[in-house]
Amino acid sequence: MATSFQSQCSYFLFPSPLPTPQNPFFHRRFLYRPLSFHASPRPSLLVPLASAAATPSAEAKKQRVLIVNADSGGHAVIGFYFARDLLGTGHEVTILTVGDEGSDKMKKPPFTRFSELVSDGGRTVWGEPADVGKVVGSDGFDVVLDNNGKDLDAVKPVADWAKSAGVKQFLFISSAGIYKTGDEFPHIEGDPVKDDAGHVAVERYIAELSFSSWATFRPQYIIGSGNNKDCEEWFFDRIVRGRPIPIPGSGMQLTNISHVRDLSSMLSLAIANPIASSNKNLQLCERPSCHLQRAGQALRTSRRSRSQGGSL
Repeated sequence: MATSFQSQCSYFLFPSPLPTPQNPFFHRRFLYRPLSFHASPRPSLLVPLASAAATPSAEAKKQRVLIVNADSGGHAVIGFYFARDLLGTGHEVTILTVGDEGSDKMKKPPFTRFSELVSDGGRTVWGEPADVGKVVGSDGFDVVLDNNGKDLDAVKPVADWAKSAGVKQFLFISSAGIYKTGDEFPHIEGDPVKDDAGHVAVERYIAELSFSSWATFRPQYIIGSGNNKDCEEWFFDRIVRGRPIPIPGSGMQLTNISHVRDLSSMLSLAIANPIASSNKNLQLCERPSCHLQRAGQALRTSRRSRSQGGSL
């Protein structure tokens, strides 16, 4: 009966005119499920959550890092923030963006901010992943992040080159979309994935190469300045206009969002401490609350049956 009732109702979260204190922790909370595979040939090693508290040592060895970055899409912004964080901690960074420097795509964020990376000592180059060796020249690297490929055809040339060049650590930005639909949430490492998903083939291939250290990351909804998606703007648009935020069903379904700065700090931690892991999952009814906190407004809720109809 409870299930039947919940399927017929929705939560509506109303922004209140009464201000509330800003939540100082929201901006830097880890709102994603990072999946780290460390020095393992099988993508089933679940890293202990306790290691999430680890922080990079001030004496951590400086690394030479190559970032192969997409020229568009929701993941493109990750490379910029990752490079900026690494440069800020003294690492050497080269970011290889797919395509041509003169492309119209480079006239949009985050590429319009690449001058910041150069000013901080970073190197920016353009080219095709299949020609990665020619593009970067004789430079040697300790770490490679592939933040571009969605299938084996795109990533294999980079991974093969990295292995032959003696790269010690290989990181890959995968996707939470590879999981099979199931009844148990949240998804965790080891849950069934779609065998025909391009990212899955990449993850398995990287495991077979036996790098000294490797990890794949499966972010879902990425937010932050420079991102080309607007998954959070819909919420704020309704909040500032005093409109309710409809939440389907019971609102208890689990989801997650990743601020690109948090995602970048997680990637940086993977270099400084490859066995680190953390998780934080949100229910659908919690997400509007986070947006309301950032907008300085209080939360009011009500329930409404779908059969009532009407506009919001």
